[in-house]
Amino acid sequence: MGKQKNKVGIVRVPGRLAPYAKEFESNLTECGYAQRTRAAHLRVMSHLSRWLQERELGAEDLSRERVEQYLALRRGRGYTGFCSRRSVAPLLGTLASLGLLPDEEPTAPPSRADTLLDGFSDYLGGERGLARCTTQAYVLRAGRFLADYGHDGDLRGLTSAEVSAAVLRQAETLSAGSVQNFVAALRSLLRYCHVAGLIGTDLSGAVLGVTGRRRCSLPKQISPADMAALLHSCDRRAALGRRDYAVILTLARLGLRAGEVVHLCLEDINWTGGEVLIRGKSARQDRLPLPPDVGRALAAYLQKGRPPCSSRRVFIRMKAPHVGFSTSVAVCDIVRRALLRARLQPERKGAHLLRHSLATQMLRGGASLTQIGQILRHQLPQTTEIYAKVDLAALRAIAQPWPGGVR
Repeated sequence: MGKQKNKVGIVRVPGRLAPYAKEFESNLTECGYAQRTRAAHLRVMSHLSRWLQERELGAEDLSRERVEQYLALRRGRGYTGFCSRRSVAPLLGTLASLGLLPDEEPTAPPSRADTLLDGFSDYLGGERGLARCTTQAYVLRAGRFLADYGHDGDLRGLTSAEVSAAVLRQAETLSAGSVQNFVAALRSLLRYCHVAGLIGTDLSGAVLGVTGRRRCSLPKQISPADMAALLHSCDRRAALGRRDYAVILTLARLGLRAGEVVHLCLEDINWTGGEVLIRGKSARQDRLPLPPDVGRALAAYLQKGRPPCSSRRVFIRMKAPHVGFSTSVAVCDIVRRALLRARLQPERKGAHLLRHSLATQMLRGGASLTQIGQILRHQLPQTTEIYAKVDLAALRAIAQPWPGGVR
């Protein structure tokens, strides 16, 4: 008896969405979805197509409200899968790319505060060149200030006393580091408001400075032996292990920030010249030498671990859809999982741990703070000064004897 044919992937889509089934399946395949997963998505497409036909509707009638009606129907009939808008996002994305979905009704006009925050966001990204994650953090804190003192986005009556009171209010419940972040965002907001003519006086000077122990501790680091254990924890026989090994080695050897790893693209690697282009903070771009071991790790991942996809990002999600990482959290999670596998428990568990470790090892190897600042691409020398605390030999040379102490 012959082998039975696998019919898992054979799903026919009748009804109003039938003409778009092949395009949808092609998109799912390109994004790396497995055959069973593609079949599940197509079955939902078939179900939605019949639902539309029963109501004499077409794809052009799939407004946000109607999509919610369909999902509510699925939940009401006991379905447990594909019952949220996020789960049907690939289907809706395909229909939208074909120009089939209706133009949604205009929403309510934005409030004055929303308009102010949108302008502030454009100012941070365009004028100051801040990274998207930093811009989002500043806008979030600025929104917190406006909720209490913004008078619905009208800051013309804002006083220096209210500005100082806002900082004191944050200091009552938040840590020193969190308040310092709030202060930085508030100063930027007030400078923007003055430049944009929203307030007549630059009130950024009224923002109280906050002292704290933010830079009083030593930089968190791991030893070279622990670094070796961290790399050894990645199973390079598997595609996931090759990717994680390449990510960790790139962080450790080049001292990159997590966001810089996220935005690394295929064209940024100059294999012939042995260089890599790094897109850093404030839209800064630097070319760094590509260490041989990092190059070998990247090549092994690209040849035997990276899923086929259209994305130009170097590091890709291993689960479908195969796209580049959306945030720095994904890179930090790779480091955290490796630390757990290696049974290492440092105080700091994010990707910045490896950046600190590189700087510390360079200092102990005889590199100057200036050289370390150049490798880490610090904009200000003061940022690198934190590593002076781990140079105990130099600190002993400048330490003054304790009065009355042992000679």
